Amino acid sequence: MTSTLTISHLTKRFGPVAALTDVSLTVAPGQRVALLGHNGAGKSTMMKIILGLIPASEGEISVCGSAPGSAQARAQVAYLPENAAFHPALTGEEQLRHYLRLRGEAPGQALDLLARVGLRDAAKRRIGTYSKGMRQRVGLAQTLIGHPRLLVLDEPTSGLDPVSRRDFYALLDGLAAEGASILLSSHVLTEVEARTDQILILAKGRIEAAGTLTGLRREAELPVSFTLTPAEGYAESLIESLTGAQLLPSGQIQISCRQDEKLALLTRVTGFGPRITDLDVTPPSLEDIYSHFSRRTGQ
Repeated sequence: MTSTLTISHLTKRFGPVAALTDVSLTVAPGQRVALLGHNGAGKSTMMKIILGLIPASEGEISVCGSAPGSAQARAQVAYLPENAAFHPALTGEEQLRHYLRLRGEAPGQALDLLARVGLRDAAKRRIGTYSKGMRQRVGLAQTLIGHPRLLVLDEPTSGLDPVSRRDFYALLDGLAAEGASILLSSHVLTEVEARTDQILILAKGRIEAAGTLTGLRREAELPVSFTLTPAEGYAESLIESLTGAQLLPSGQIQISCRQDEKLALLTRVTGFGPRITDLDVTPPSLEDIYSHFSRRTGQ
């Protein structure tokens, strides 16, 4: 399968400062990749190179089989910045019709695109009356023009309320299912944790960690937490049976283990039968993993 985006040994220097150093990345069709990193880690620089806005200093990059910034690449790539800006005097429909014409698409698609992002009822209103979240959804509607093969999204849920954020990720899931590749930068780790296939953590312009959430959990070797709710009268005996267990103020019992000990501990805990009334297993979150790798680089 041909990759939508291929980056090989990419380096970008601004004078004596290296913003990116030896970065390699492959994004396959239908894959959702989260690009994480602190401010100044190199995320924006990478996106600008992918979009053809600035050249790389070294390395190779292929965007939909073409050079970044070429007419062939631009026709197949969509970009949504963190703060989308539009003409305040135009209505949502007028703005979308304008962009459709620029892309050589039928302007009549404007209402359907706005409906996909939940703005059908506001299509006739001027954008100057829109909230920040509504303007962001206009930007998302714009990215859907022309069925792009690659979507580059920079903090795309900025300004969206929780329901709109849920709908936004549901829309991305649908686009990925249709074969679109998605490269998404976000600081809201709880959002991207369950909605991406690959995670890339940048630190000081280098890839500090890359892989699936499961793979990064193994690499980070962070503990898995078990929270047991004991049946009445069994808390003390359970704590005595579990080395390292502690009693929480809530009356529950908490114990942690390594990733490779998880199944063994689960078997042992479930063997307690009616002595426990509930059990929660909490693996390391993406925030835990990100903090782990960030501390490793001194961030």
